[in-house]
Amino acid sequence: MSSFVTEVLASSGKLEKEDLVSKISKMSRKVEDTKEEVCDMINKRYNEFLPSLQASEDLMLQVDEVSKEMDALKACIETEVWENIHVAVTEFAKLKEQLERNTVIIKMLEHLKELNSVLFQARSSMDSLKSWKTSELPLLTVLGSELTVQRENLIYHLGDEWKRLVIWKLPPMKGKTKSFVFLFSKVELTLTDVGSKDGEPKPPVLLRCILQALAIQGELQHKVKLFSQVLLKYMLKPLVKHASLSVRVSEQQGEGTTLALQCLEASHKEKSAPSQVFSKLHLVLKTLHTHLLDVSIGSKKLSAILGELIWEEMSQCIIHECLVNSIPTDSSELKNYSAVIKETEEFEKALKEMDFLQGDSTDLLKYARNVNCHFASKKCKDVIVAARKLMTSKMHNTVKITPDSKLHLPKLPAPSSGVKLKQAASKEDAVMENSKQLSAWSLHLPACRISESVQQLMELAVSTLCEAVGSSSQSALQLFFTVRNIFQLFYDVVPTYHKENLLKFPHLAAIQHNNCMYLAHHLLTLGHYFRAHLPQPLNEGVATFVDMVPGFRKLGAQCFLTQLNVQKAELLERLSTAHNFCNLDDEDNYIAASKAVRQVIHQLKQLATVWQDVLPVTIYCKAMGNLLNTAITEIISKIMMLEDISSEDGEHLHTLCQTITEEGPLVFIPVVEESKNRKYQEEVPLYVKKWSTFKELVIVLRANLQEIVDRWADAKGPLAVEFSSSEVKSLIRALFQNTERRAAALSKIK
Repeated sequence: MSSFVTEVLASSGKLEKEDLVSKISKMSRKVEDTKEEVCDMINKRYNEFLPSLQASEDLMLQVDEVSKEMDALKACIETEVWENIHVAVTEFAKLKEQLERNTVIIKMLEHLKELNSVLFQARSSMDSLKSWKTSELPLLTVLGSELTVQRENLIYHLGDEWKRLVIWKLPPMKGKTKSFVFLFSKVELTLTDVGSKDGEPKPPVLLRCILQALAIQGELQHKVKLFSQVLLKYMLKPLVKHASLSVRVSEQQGEGTTLALQCLEASHKEKSAPSQVFSKLHLVLKTLHTHLLDVSIGSKKLSAILGELIWEEMSQCIIHECLVNSIPTDSSELKNYSAVIKETEEFEKALKEMDFLQGDSTDLLKYARNVNCHFASKKCKDVIVAARKLMTSKMHNTVKITPDSKLHLPKLPAPSSGVKLKQAASKEDAVMENSKQLSAWSLHLPACRISESVQQLMELAVSTLCEAVGSSSQSALQLFFTVRNIFQLFYDVVPTYHKENLLKFPHLAAIQHNNCMYLAHHLLTLGHYFRAHLPQPLNEGVATFVDMVPGFRKLGAQCFLTQLNVQKAELLERLSTAHNFCNLDDEDNYIAASKAVRQVIHQLKQLATVWQDVLPVTIYCKAMGNLLNTAITEIISKIMMLEDISSEDGEHLHTLCQTITEEGPLVFIPVVEESKNRKYQEEVPLYVKKWSTFKELVIVLRANLQEIVDRWADAKGPLAVEFSSSEVKSLIRALFQNTERRAAALSKIK
């Protein structure tokens, strides 16, 4: 078995060796073949490359030579050719200028040639004219004169025919004693039809011929202009301005057509309605068109010529005398105004059909269609006029205002959805309210009296804002700012217009104070009430009057304070006649001082009566307290200045001061019911700052030294509360003689 394997392996090894030898021999042959091929290729390559390389080098040399020649040629071009080009351009420009000059010269020569030919013709014409003039001049002069005479004669006769065909009958305007309406009722215009035949169309042929002849002679425009002026002044404008005037048209065979104005006694209207005005004007113009103006002059109708002359002035008259007055004063009437717009359109349409008007839209129709804007403007103007009338009316006509009084505000429609959401949110927030609530009278106006005109002014403002609700944005803005202008006008006009009376009469000053506070009170909430119901941008926060509130409060306060200062000055002036309350043991001095005190009391009582039931109670008490305090402060200062007061003087001073302490509280009568005034009379120290001081002074004037010392009570008594130690010592020195008792008393005043 082993020998078999050995044989197999040995045979396989022999096979492999033989195989390798054969492969190596094959590879050797291939290498030799490859080597020969490479050698052949290299020989072929180099044998062919060297000649081509030599040729390439020769070509490179040729390229270099050509390049050098090109550079030389380029340099030659840059040096020579460009110079030649510059010279050529310069020469061309000179030649062009020369050509232009030559062209101008040629044209001038042509003009001179034409001028020469014209001058030659003119010279020949002049020569012929001179020869003709010498022989024919008298004939030309006669013919020219005759032509002028005949032309003027024709114009004169045409004018006579015009006057015969168009006859005006006008009233005498000089030295008139009757009304204009009566005078205008005498106006007549007759359009005669002399020479016309039965069944002949209007206007008659004779009239057409006369009008065309006037147009040829250049007189028609002047005649029509004069006719238009008379027609406007005596017929068209009076029909627009006076409702009692009407027009009557009558035709008589053989005489013509007559337009006559007549006065209707039954009519008492101040202004005509637009429909009536349009009807009357249409009747006049239609009659004129039928019997006079329906004639073609060249390319235009005579009615068109007249329309151009009268339309602008007539339309302005209709606007200012008729349409302005027809604008509604209430927004609810605006819907009915469409009838006026339709009537205006029909009126203009009729005029266009008769050729009085040219074009599509006129100022008259534009005015009628723009009714919303004119309504707002008219409303604003009427409101301002009414407001100014109220402001300049008498202030003393008053009405009583109580905390229960409310401004009459209209019931407005429900606000928009956005506002409802805000209100719902505010109701949800109301759950967090404090359990402690304000009094029901917290934000109410106190009882007082205001001018009736101011109440009416506020009602006017409310009604104007109601007009703004539901109006267009532009109209609402105009109306809203008109209301603001009302209050601004009040702020500016009333203090100036009533300035003298406000200083002279305390009653009016108090009313003006209340008026301003009344307006300020309602201005706080007026804008808020209407804001949600107004169009944009007013409902976005613009509609407010709150910014005007401080100004009105300041205005009212300043007015009343100025009156208080006037009254204070009068009180001080009266007290100045009291001779400083010194030497009252002299009868004259005592009489003067007593008179001064009585005058002060009388003035205060008079003011108390004037202001009673006018001012609010708190303002009344403060004002009277301030005035009384001014008087007693002056009296205290005068007494404290006295260095020597005799017992008799002291008694007189005590009497005078006692009069004030008794009469002073009686000036506090703010309400009409006497029983209710007692409360305020008992509260005098609350309103009169120096009242307690004054009462202490009255006690001191009659007290002895011990009583004074007791009231001082080591700087703890009532006297020490009102006076300083130096003031008390000064009083003691003035009232008592220099004794040991006085010295002891003074030593206790520390």
